[in-house]
Amino acid sequence: MEHEITVVDLTEQSTAVVRSRASVDTIPEVLGRTFDAVARAVADQGGQITGPPFARYGAMDEAGWDLEAGFPIDSPLLPQGQVEPSSLPACRAVRLVHTGPYDTVGEAWSEATSWLDEHGYTATEAPWECYLDEPGVTRPRTLILMPCAARPESARR
Repeated sequence: MEHEITVVDLTEQSTAVVRSRASVDTIPEVLGRTFDAVARAVADQGGQITGPPFARYGAMDEAGWDLEAGFPIDSPLLPQGQVEPSSLPACRAVRLVHTGPYDTVGEAWSEATSWLDEHGYTATEAPWECYLDEPGVTRPRTLILMPCAARPESARR
């Protein structure tokens, strides 16, 4: 599987999120519940969602991932239930758009990770993916963003 991979500079984005934990099998359920809760909290506070839903992946073990999921928003959010304010960082990132079923996104992550190494970059922060299409789309698009920095010349292969 070959994807077009680019390096982009991102600005910080305010977000509204729920932090949770999910296994491979529970991710769809956890994300669906999370996105609904975040959308309600943003609407309740008169805010606007300004971009697609995302999931940012943290520590992983055999049981699953620490997860921060939600939406970028236009104004600060007050904590409401499990929903809390956060942000996506201003950073340089590797960008890849995967088109296809969600069960094939892992291959795209592997490709992006290999690309980082082959092109003299190292990951710097927790990566995230944005879901560019509504549920039920046959070939959904998933945007992968991996914060990175150029490796020092002495560390390059």
